[in-house]
Amino acid sequence: MFGRFMPKEGRFFDKFNEHATLMVACAQELNAFLRDMGNREAHARNVSDLEKKADKITHDTISLLHQTFVTPLDRDDIHKLISAMDDVLDLMEDVAECVVLYDVREVSDSARKLAEICVSCTEKVKVAVGLLSNMDNAQAILKICNEIDALESEADRVMRSAMSKLFRDEPDTRELIRLKAVYELLETITDRCEDTANVIEGIVLENS
Repeated sequence: MFGRFMPKEGRFFDKFNEHATLMVACAQELNAFLRDMGNREAHARNVSDLEKKADKITHDTISLLHQTFVTPLDRDDIHKLISAMDDVLDLMEDVAECVVLYDVREVSDSARKLAEICVSCTEKVKVAVGLLSNMDNAQAILKICNEIDALESEADRVMRSAMSKLFRDEPDTRELIRLKAVYELLETITDRCEDTANVIEGIVLENS
């Protein structure tokens, strides 16, 4: 009886799409950052600004969840999805802060390749999220999730190769520690994109 007077679906899919758009923008900014190390502070500020905007969307989504009686997806799935997406942006900010705080002056081609893979992962997350409002898109979404998994595996291979070269060729221990931290954070971004894809996959399998 009371349900008919409560807000029903809210704007959850809009929130997901807004967040995913910021995720892609942040990945692109981070990618530009690692190709323009002379403007590290400016790029780091841009990454931080995008992360804060996404953080607000996360908070707004969780607040909306508490205000909405009937949700379009399971409540726990909504929370898990927006949180997983937020984790991706948190890690991007961590990379930017790491580069600035550790005073990293130059990164390798491997680090830049990892940043490119991060952009590709986020772009695919954005497409999958954009299709999520219609379960007729189930097969297309599952295909994209598999593609994200493949990108994460590629990032893992790039990182292993980069680490091997770093420990083999870098004579400066401090530089080794700095670059190791950057590699690990960049690869972890792709891990979190895969986590997001796993949440999306679970939603699709439960609702299609």
